[in-house]
Amino acid sequence: MKEVQPQEAFQKKYPEQVVLVVTWDEKNNRPNIITLGWSMQTSFNPPMIAISVGKTRHSHGLISKTKEFVLCFPTEKMEKEVLFCGSTSGSQTDKFKETGLTPIPSKKVKPPLIKECLACFECKVAGILDTGDHTIFAGEVLKAYISETPSKRIYNFGGANLKGL
Repeated sequence: MKEVQPQEAFQKKYPEQVVLVVTWDEKNNRPNIITLGWSMQTSFNPPMIAISVGKTRHSHGLISKTKEFVLCFPTEKMEKEVLFCGSTSGSQTDKFKETGLTPIPSKKVKPPLIKECLACFECKVAGILDTGDHTIFAGEVLKAYISETPSKRIYNFGGANLKGL
């Protein structure tokens, strides 16, 4: 093996999963959606999911304040929406309105589910870890849902290259 800079080696991780995370913006009294590439299941009992959010992102402040989020697995048909939610700040934009995605009320947290997604998880923050320019939020899964319509998930193959698998 040859030695390289970490950023070059990181490029070998693709494809990676893509998720949509819904937060609640109390100031604007509306939900916000962010696209994330870094998430994982961390526990079966209790069921937990972790997400890594850049500290400069609008959603970082929202999760830090409300201590809750909804994680959703988008389908391969949602490429346009995934790219939009990952490239537009929700501080001035209603992403549900702009994308046409359908919010469904959650049962345990304020951020809604996304109807068009393959699966959604209502989460309450149970742990926070500072990791440099990002923060890892570990969320305990309070409720989970799956679509009744079979579909493929969307994955990131690097940059804005998204495909279903």
